[in-house]
Amino acid sequence: MLTKIFPMPAIEVNGLSKVFRTYKKVPGFAGAVRGLFRRQYEQTEAVKGVSFSIEPGEFVGFLGPNGAGKTTTLKMLSGLLYPTGGQARVLGYVPWERDDGYRRQFGLLLGQKNQLWWDLPARESFELNAEIYGLERKVMEQRVEEMTTLLKVKEKLNVSVRELSLGERTKMELIAALLHQPRVLFLDEPTIGLDVVSQQIVREFLRDHNVRHKTTIVLTSHYMADIQALCERVIIIDHGAIYFDGQLSEVVDRVADSKIITIRCEASSGHPAAALERFGEVVEQTTGTVRLKVKRDRVIPVCKALLDELPITDIDIQEVPIEEVIRRIFAR
Repeated sequence: MLTKIFPMPAIEVNGLSKVFRTYKKVPGFAGAVRGLFRRQYEQTEAVKGVSFSIEPGEFVGFLGPNGAGKTTTLKMLSGLLYPTGGQARVLGYVPWERDDGYRRQFGLLLGQKNQLWWDLPARESFELNAEIYGLERKVMEQRVEEMTTLLKVKEKLNVSVRELSLGERTKMELIAALLHQPRVLFLDEPTIGLDVVSQQIVREFLRDHNVRHKTTIVLTSHYMADIQALCERVIIIDHGAIYFDGQLSEVVDRVADSKIITIRCEASSGHPAAALERFGEVVEQTTGTVRLKVKRDRVIPVCKALLDELPITDIDIQEVPIEEVIRRIFAR
């Protein structure tokens, strides 16, 4: 009888926590002198017993407000920080043991940290990374050619990194993180500060890379467009603890009890907001267009009533924007 073998999770976290001990300075000269002999410390629990599991090839959004513990968790999973408690394994390795075999299989991109040599062209940093990871020059050149073409920065390879725009520099940083084709990639705010076009190019590149190489990717971002475009599953963390772990669509269903109905009428027909409020909350009204927020259980009867009573030329039903849903969660 054959036993079915199930693949091991790419990332497995159990009760992971991190407490920072910081010096509390007493104001004034007397306080400074007292601090020389008797210091006061306070503890900040950045991550509180976090547990989750991520399968190979998953693209997971890691969400939370500033100070929620997202970056601290990623730093522990990449071996940059030692945890205060709990356990974690990534690709079967304990990250903070910093085994050479693990370091060759993960990539990390922190949106506001540089890993390229500032005064050198990106090409030279790629060549150095290739030597560190033991890549053959032919393989390195092939990967750089492919990724710079997809990210539209091929002509910038020989430009000093300090002279690149923010978008170009971010794309080069992403190439450096993926040059050795890691099995796990941690992305912390990779599109922060980028213009709309650059954000879209980076999203399409990451989606394509995940599909073709089955790379397990954990993404933190404050741009909900990134999360909607790339992640089916989200883990929401707040005050160091996990608030939600599941499908992005479930977050909307759980928190948003309304939908947005947009109707377009003949330009000549005018309907005061007060008259429309019996259908739902009037979110926006312009000439010929009205947006209403309607409770989920009333969407069908409201649409029927609108079609019966108004000269509607078009009607559209949408979920509440994910930004608003996440804002509601954080507000709680």
